[in-house]
Amino acid sequence: MSRLFGSVRARATLGATLVVAVALVAAGTAVVLSLRSNLTGEAGTQAERSARAVAAELAVRTPYDKLSGLDGDDGPVQIVDEDGRLVAASDDLERISGTATADVTPRPADPDGDDDDDDSDGDSDGDDSRGSGDSGESLEPGEIARETTFSNGSATIDGDAEDYRFAAVTVETHDRGRLTVHAGAPLAAEHSAVRTALTVMLIGFPLLLAVVAGVTWLVTGRALRPVEGIRREMAAITASEDLARRVPEPATHDEIARLARTTNETLAALEASVERQRSFVADASHELRSPIASLRTQLEVAAAHPELLDLEGAVEDTVRLQHLAADLLLLARLDAGERPAGARVDLAALAREEAAGRPGVTVDAEPAEVSGSRGQLGRVLANLLDNGRRHARERVTVTVRREGGSAVLAVADDGEGVAEADRERIFERFVRLDAARSRDDGGAGLGLAIARDVAVRHGGTLTAGAAPAGGALFELRLPLAGRE
Repeated sequence: MSRLFGSVRARATLGATLVVAVALVAAGTAVVLSLRSNLTGEAGTQAERSARAVAAELAVRTPYDKLSGLDGDDGPVQIVDEDGRLVAASDDLERISGTATADVTPRPADPDGDDDDDDSDGDSDGDDSRGSGDSGESLEPGEIARETTFSNGSATIDGDAEDYRFAAVTVETHDRGRLTVHAGAPLAAEHSAVRTALTVMLIGFPLLLAVVAGVTWLVTGRALRPVEGIRREMAAITASEDLARRVPEPATHDEIARLARTTNETLAALEASVERQRSFVADASHELRSPIASLRTQLEVAAAHPELLDLEGAVEDTVRLQHLAADLLLLARLDAGERPAGARVDLAALAREEAAGRPGVTVDAEPAEVSGSRGQLGRVLANLLDNGRRHARERVTVTVRREGGSAVLAVADDGEGVAEADRERIFERFVRLDAARSRDDGGAGLGLAIARDVAVRHGGTLTAGAAPAGGALFELRLPLAGRE
């Protein structure tokens, strides 16, 4: 059960059903209350019409036994005088409640004026709205009060008991003083309509909720089907470790389709990263094999023939191994996302420092401070100078200038330059354009790759182009300190 309701499909279905249930209950309650109010209002209007009709007859001095509203066809009617005494009532009225008095049989006036028990049979509910109906208006003989009071009650006429809506209207007569007419209209229609509405709701609401739950379950399942496909494929990729596989992309333009595309992009990036790591390991192993084999050969020869030991060659191979190991370690740290230090570095001073002692290198630099690692930036400049000296005929020129919010360090040589088609490839790891060149002279092909990675980690760029003298031009652009 917990697994079932732990699914998005089940939670969506339950949530939609609960929302619809709350909305239906609220709407049903509003409908029932509105229906009851409207039907009660109609019954009150009918009762008021009957009460005013009787009051109009009383206003023109119609005798009680001639009143047309007392036949009981339009509902129960009571006429009460100022003392609350019943003076006339509908024919066959057996019981009544909700009006000024519960009497159903008119009582003659007491000639002694003793009215002590006139209200002894009054309505026991004590509702103020069920009083005599006297509005307190100042009325002239023959005038009917504008105000009408309403109350709910019940009455039994000729054995039939029903609930009624009563209206009380006051009339000032010429010969009988102030009288109050209570007339009732049946509430059977209101009760019947409310019962019918409740029955429909009790039957219809559960069916509607079942339909909503079923439709939501089906629609949610159909919408989440691609997600299950993505999950299965990702599980298969994890089990097989085959990063060349891709998850299915729905032919839609919704969030799930975007999720599938993003997942495939992530898989592609992961595959490229793994391939790059494999290539890196393979290339590193290949590059390390040569100096290690050379060093081993020299040591084996020295062990057998000490007089033939090439000590200078062994030292060179050892230094080459040391530089290659340092390059590999730096690349590993850069690939791991190592962030450079936030120290301020003056590129002009750094350029002069790295150029010192290098023959054929000239520096033309203006102060330009950047934020980063002095060691890593020095490594970039050293790699660029080594590359320039390796390909230059006579000289290498280093310039530092400010350009907008950036510091630009340029290294140019007067060599043969780099073909436009190769200006991006030279920044790949272990790439050497001259395949026939000696490894001892050409290095391992990591210098420019390291330089670009360091530039990117410092928020800058490193590009290759053509120098004014016809050789290669490398431009390092970094944000000035405070402009990162």
